[in-house]
Amino acid sequence: MAGGPAAVSFLTNIAKAAAGLGAAASLLSASLFTVDGGERAVIFDRFRGVLPETVSEGTHFIVPWLQKPYIFDIRTRPHNFSSNSGTKDLQMVNLTLRLLSRPDVQHLPTIFTSLGLEYDDKVLPSIGNEVLKAVVAQFNADQLLTERPHVSALVRDALIRRAREFNIILDDVAITHLSYGIEFSQAVEKKQVAQQEAERSKFLVAKAEQERRAAIVRAEGESESARLISEATAMAGTGLIELRRIEAAKEIAAELSRTPNIVYIPAGDNGKMLLGLNAAGFGR
Repeated sequence: MAGGPAAVSFLTNIAKAAAGLGAAASLLSASLFTVDGGERAVIFDRFRGVLPETVSEGTHFIVPWLQKPYIFDIRTRPHNFSSNSGTKDLQMVNLTLRLLSRPDVQHLPTIFTSLGLEYDDKVLPSIGNEVLKAVVAQFNADQLLTERPHVSALVRDALIRRAREFNIILDDVAITHLSYGIEFSQAVEKKQVAQQEAERSKFLVAKAEQERRAAIVRAEGESESARLISEATAMAGTGLIELRRIEAAKEIAAELSRTPNIVYIPAGDNGKMLLGLNAAGFGR
């Protein structure tokens, strides 16, 4: 019978020890937090507010209930947003901007106090639209295409300055898309068609001028050739012409012999084939 109370007392002690260990484990777990790589933590204290120190990677101690950690991702993150802006000549332009941003680690307590964990979603779209509208308003619509590197540089410099006011670092800024309104696009297409038609007309005029010059040169050459032939014939006779008639007659006879049809050549004077050319009548 004595063993019964002893066993109950032993079990009670074990239960108390287990409860104590569980409470200690819970307290220890609540007293520890871990900051992973690429992250930083800001500590909020119920009495002192946001502590000025930034907690780096690793496992750290806090006072349960009194302190609470807030984790920031400090790696570079992309952001895309679009803006519909007006140009200097009152044309509407749609632009898409891509940013690579990260927080300034030394100023994380300030960022958390003023903006919270979603600081980039609160700041970047607003300052991005502001800068885009201000820069685009300095250029005409066609200049945005011809001077796009200059426009991108102005947007990048202005955005970097504005983001620094909110303790945000921009690693890259780029205009990824640019398009115009329907009216301006149609006007540009009409202008391009008109330019193409003007170039085509200019080409046709130049071609006609070249053909005219070629015709003049050809006519002068034929005239000179006829004069030389006449002079040579007057001096040496018509033997060359007779030789050319014989060669032409041979070619004609060869062509006629290869045709499957029956060909009749008129006899007499009508049988002279070379357009009535003859040696006797040439010199007359």
